[in-house]
Parts: sequence; structure tokens; C-alpha cells
Amino acid sequence: MELIFEKHKEGRGNYTFPDFEEDVEIPEEYKRKSPLNLVEVPENEVVRHYVRLSQLNYAVDIGFYPLGSCTMKYNPKLNEEVSRFPGFTNIHPLTPDHLVQGALEVMYETIEILKKLTGMDGGTLQPSAGAHGELTGILIIKAYLKDKGEGNRDEVLIPDSAHGTNPATASMAGFKAVEVKSDKDGLLSIDDLKSKLSERTVGLMITNPNTLGLYERRIREICDLVHKAGGLVYMDGANFNALMGWIKPGDTGVDVMHLNLHKTFSVPHGGGGPGGGVLLVKEHLKEFLPVPVIERSENGYYFNWNLPKSIGKVHTFYGHFLAVVRAYAYILSMGFEGLKRASADAVLNANYLKKLLEDEFKVEYPSTCMHEFVISAKPIKDETGVKAVDIAKRLLDYGFHAPTVYFPLIVPEALMIEPTETETKETLERFAEVMKRIKEEAYKEPEKVKNAPYDTPVGRLDEVRAAKELKVSFFEG
Repeated sequence: MELIFEKHKEGRGNYTFPDFEEDVEIPEEYKRKSPLNLVEVPENEVVRHYVRLSQLNYAVDIGFYPLGSCTMKYNPKLNEEVSRFPGFTNIHPLTPDHLVQGALEVMYETIEILKKLTGMDGGTLQPSAGAHGELTGILIIKAYLKDKGEGNRDEVLIPDSAHGTNPATASMAGFKAVEVKSDKDGLLSIDDLKSKLSERTVGLMITNPNTLGLYERRIREICDLVHKAGGLVYMDGANFNALMGWIKPGDTGVDVMHLNLHKTFSVPHGGGGPGGGVLLVKEHLKEFLPVPVIERSENGYYFNWNLPKSIGKVHTFYGHFLAVVRAYAYILSMGFEGLKRASADAVLNANYLKKLLEDEFKVEYPSTCMHEFVISAKPIKDETGVKAVDIAKRLLDYGFHAPTVYFPLIVPEALMIEPTETETKETLERFAEVMKRIKEEAYKEPEKVKNAPYDTPVGRLDEVRAAKELKVSFFEG
């Protein structure tokens, strides 16, 4: 497709600015010395150009988006409408507290609700996303241990199935990441955990349910072991969409955790974002939270900056406020029972889709899953040469976004699938039929699958070359 400036034809005209009133005087030094040189494209062609561009994008509003560990659920338009209220969009972050009581109430109540859902005692809305929430949590643990005189601890234990951001976070905080193995069932190995715990242990970063979509059934025992060694437990809450209304991590021994507003609480991802990585802590960590925290008195809501042991700010002002508004609207419209039902439906959909696929694809850990599951394309690759990435690319030709591939790393040729609660039975059945059709193609016409996609605006890219010769601009140089 042509870019907009390539549609330029001299003489076709463009937008013109109205003339200034005669009594407006512009100093000579501010007047242009040369023409604006604007692109000349008729208005209808401009509209068509950008509408066509928008139709080239795939989105959760167009079709199924089964990205494992990302919870790409439907984003209710009610939330978008509420987030656009002028009282939310037109306030300045430096406005005095007493003039933005409504906004402060939204932020305060959001934290209060999330505390109840998670069994935690305090929180902050400042982190921009999950990884930012992780870093904030680990920095709080670091400050806590230093305050106790245990700043010599330097090892963060991380399961081999963890999100890649976990070891990156530990490293950014100045710690060494120590891997803990999974057992034969895909859960954290208690024996390996015991062997790694020591006086150097800062804590454990654990995802529950883990990235295989399995609930860590021995989570209380795990937390007790870490606490006995003097460490703290951080829970990566990226998969909380499977738990809300059913399990309170704070009641299982977790000390600190983050939640992704752009996953569990329906705030749009990526270009539709920004998201939010709310950070929640137990009582013994509250005094280390980033300032300010939002509190309530008899005179209303206010920012409390008086936390002498705070790790300081981790975000300009107070976080992604309109993402919080969207999440708050979602929570209120769903209610507690609605959130609980959403988690139940997410687990039901995942297990139904797994059942539809398990006779045709290898499920590495076949026990009942939570909100997601992982299949392996290794048998297909060994017999046909068709890899997980080829299956993912071929899915695009059938109108589906691809699932997460090659993660978690402990599953060879992994395809990680999360249907969420918002997909219908018919959509899941169609997806399963397409997956089976692609497998059949892999055995009958492997080259066809290896060279997919064919029906997308851009065909198969040379990914090695793209990585080495990255160009993010149309223009050379």
C-alpha cells in the first residue's frame, strides 16, 4: 500500500488554515520564510487511506486472539466511554487534592477492591505494566531486607517455567537469578527449591497458575519454606484471570504481587493501551510502597507523601490513570460474582479447547489446566519438518491470530493457548478444526505450511535478516 505522501499530486489541494484576523500581529521573526510544503491529497482519499490501513490490523475486536499468558479478552466499550468522561480526561496531575476528589476516589476504591480480591493489605497504581510492577515489588523486598539488616542477601529464586521478565527484573534490581526446576507434573520441584534456599535467598518469584496453566497446589508449603529461609515470596499475577474470586494469594503466604489491568481487568493491550501493573503488598511491606499513597480521612481523599521508608516514585505522577478508570468500570459492571464467573468460564474454555486438541497434538502436561495450556509441535516437526512457528503463521490464513510460540522454554516447539472467558463454544470449535486441518496439511503438503502465510498484507518474512537489519522507518538511514 502506498504511504500517504506517495499519493501527493500537485494541484489537488489540501487543508488550508483560515486567515488570521487583521488585527492579529505576528512578530517578523516568527513568520515562515518558506512554504509549508504540505502533501496535496483530497480529503476522501485521505479517509480511504487510513481506513484501509486500519483494516490491515488484527485486533481482539476482529477475531480470536489466543495469546497464552496474555489474556487478550474483550475490552467492553462501556469502559472506553467512562474513561472519556471530561472529568477524567481534562484534569491536570498537579491539580490540588480537594479539586479532584472524584479521581482520587476511583484510585482509592480500585486499590481497596483489588486488596479484597487478592488478600493483600496495601498497594500502588504507579507501575506502567507487569514488568514494571515486578521491578517495583522486588525493589520493595530489597528495601525491606536492607531495613532488617539483611542487605547481604543476593539470590532470587525463579522457576524454569517463569516469564522472561522475572530473571530480568532480578538482574535489574542487582540480584542473581537462580533457576528452580519443574517436576514431572510441570509444577515447582519442592526438592529442588529446598536445595536452592539459603541465607543468601532474597525470595522466590513464582507465577500461579504457572505458565503451563497449572495451579501450584503446594503453594502454602512453598511460601512457608521460603519464609523459613528468611526470604519473601513475590507472585507474578499475570495469570490472575484464572483465580479472581476463587483464590486470594495473600492467604496462601504471598508477600507481594502485581496484577495486569490490561489482562485480568479488560484494559486494552499495546496500541490500545496503556496498561497498568498494580502492585499489592502485605502489611509488613506497606511502609516501603512508592509515594504518594492514596488515603482517606474525614475530610476526603488525599495523597500521603509521608512514608520515610518508601522506595520513592516509580512513575511520573500516579500511574496510567485512564487505565485505572477502565478497570474500575469493568469491576463495578461485573460485580464480585461476575468476576468469579469470568474466571470459571476462562478455566472451562481452556479445558474444553484442550480436550478438542489433545488427540491430535501432544499436551506436555495433560492434567486439568487452569486458564491456558501448552501443546508441543515437536512430534509434527520430527515427522514433517513443520515447526510451531509454521503452524502459527498458517493460522493467520484462516483468520485467527497465532497463539504464543516457543514459550515456556521447558516445552519443545511450544504453542501456548489461552482462550479467555469471552470466546464462544463455536469459536473454540472452529479454532480446533483449523488446527487439525493445519496438522493434516503438515503431513500432506509440508512446504505449503512452511511458507505461510499467503493471505495477509505481508507474506513470510526473513526473520533472521529482519532481526539483523532492523528498519523501523520507511526512509533509509
